[in-house]
Amino acid sequence: MKKIFFCAVLLSCIAFVSESFVTKTATPSPEKIHWYTFEEAAKLDKEHPKKIFIDVQTSWCVWCKRMEATTYEDTTIIRDLNTYFYPVKLDAEMTDTVRFDTLTFVNPHPGARGSVHQLAYSLLGGKMSYPTTVYMDERFTLLSRAPGYLDAKSLEPILMYFAGNNYKNTKWEDYKNSFKGNVK
Repeated sequence: MKKIFFCAVLLSCIAFVSESFVTKTATPSPEKIHWYTFEEAAKLDKEHPKKIFIDVQTSWCVWCKRMEATTYEDTTIIRDLNTYFYPVKLDAEMTDTVRFDTLTFVNPHPGARGSVHQLAYSLLGGKMSYPTTVYMDERFTLLSRAPGYLDAKSLEPILMYFAGNNYKNTKWEDYKNSFKGNVK
């Protein structure tokens, strides 16, 4: 009987310690990027205009996953994206229908491997490279596309270049060379 009681107490202790460890280690950071769908961003932009940041990626893209795990976890990037942009995560191979103004975008072959959604194709100008970040102004006018992986230190000046409307009167190279960032 003592052995059974001892085992029960031991198992209870192990369960309590395990639960505490899982709770403490699995709790996500309170500050994350608030990702929107393209349609949500368009709706919000009508009420409160902001620049649009679109992360065009796929589920199989290794560099997309790395950007998600590193760049988009940086506190400065999180703050800047949530403050100055409507951040949109767009799967280039999604099967959803997207409506924007009078346009409808679909994936023409939703079951086919590698079939590209028309919205992704349009945003990337047919140059399908993942990840690619797309920057648009408050009226959904294309400002720029940046193909490839960007670490936080490389992304921060780009975000602030567009967020602060510096693109309107300063050349990118001049801005980049004088930029003093917050990313460590």
